Amino acid sequence: MACKDFCKNLSLLVLLLSLTTAFGGRIKDIASIEGNRVNYLIGYSLVVGLKGTGDGKATYFTVKSLANMLQKMGIVVDPNRITVRNVAAVMVTAKVPPFAKSGMRFDVEVSSIGDARSIEGGTLLMTPLRGPDGQVYALAQGQVIVSGYEARGRGSRRVKNVPTVGRIPNGAVLERDMPVEVSREKFRIILDYPDFTTAKAVQDAINRRFGENTARALDSATVEVSVPENTAPVDFISIVENLEITGSKPAKVVVDGRSGTVLLGGNVRIDPVAVAVGSLVVKITERTEVSQPPPLSPGETREVPRTTVEIEEKKRRVVPLKGATVSELVSSLNMIGATPREIISVLQAIKEAGALRAKLEVL
Repeated sequence: MACKDFCKNLSLLVLLLSLTTAFGGRIKDIASIEGNRVNYLIGYSLVVGLKGTGDGKATYFTVKSLANMLQKMGIVVDPNRITVRNVAAVMVTAKVPPFAKSGMRFDVEVSSIGDARSIEGGTLLMTPLRGPDGQVYALAQGQVIVSGYEARGRGSRRVKNVPTVGRIPNGAVLERDMPVEVSREKFRIILDYPDFTTAKAVQDAINRRFGENTARALDSATVEVSVPENTAPVDFISIVENLEITGSKPAKVVVDGRSGTVLLGGNVRIDPVAVAVGSLVVKITERTEVSQPPPLSPGETREVPRTTVEIEEKKRRVVPLKGATVSELVSSLNMIGATPREIISVLQAIKEAGALRAKLEVL
């Protein structure tokens, strides 16, 4: 059976095939400049204007928050006498891009934290967004857009996606600059995936372009770069980011046991080993029969359980794998009709046997 048929039959099996162990690309594609990262903000607020799908009276903090908000506006109400279903308490989260300046707008995520059924059609009230230091950096407000919905009747209920999570495009405005500093003398390059070979490749590429001792690999994840004299840091960093390098990819097999997904790199190899996957199917069937005594006999009519046990063992061949690459592994496992779950067990067994020349990562 061809690989196409194999992938068709095993829809949960995903194979990522690569032809070489080396890769080429720009430094900016595999690393980032230290400090050039997103910043996370969070806030608490209320979404109003819902169509009876908001928090119930049992969610007391929603009622209390509503009463506190009205009190700040000069309206004093008793929280114990508030009964509304068009308000929901939410957490508002946002990712601010690096080097963001005051006045810039960005998206926010709105998530219900009470027992609201949906926040579709609601409006987020003005929400201060704080950073890890407790300072307010942005304000958010606007119409919530939800991709899911909920519909219910007296005896049925239907929900699509997640109607209690929404988004407000450009719903927040930055009120103060994010604290980011860029040195005019040195900066550091942080690799997305630490690797000594790649760190050395980055160091060598920069030194070839700007001279020896310009860059120095500190460890497998960090390369320190000195900015040449009389050079604008922004211009220099831009050139460094676009330098081409050649690195190596580690051989790795990633397995997701929950979904049955297997990700294999093309440079994964297997030492000679034999694989057999057997399936033992046990079927137990129970049915109830009525035992009827003969007429005029002292017996009683009773229900008698009858249990049937069937055992079926599927016969499969033992397939030898000799220095298999990814394509050979797929072909061999396909020959014995392995399912995604069985492939996961096979890979784990091969790793335990010391025949898998790759890192096995189980999610």
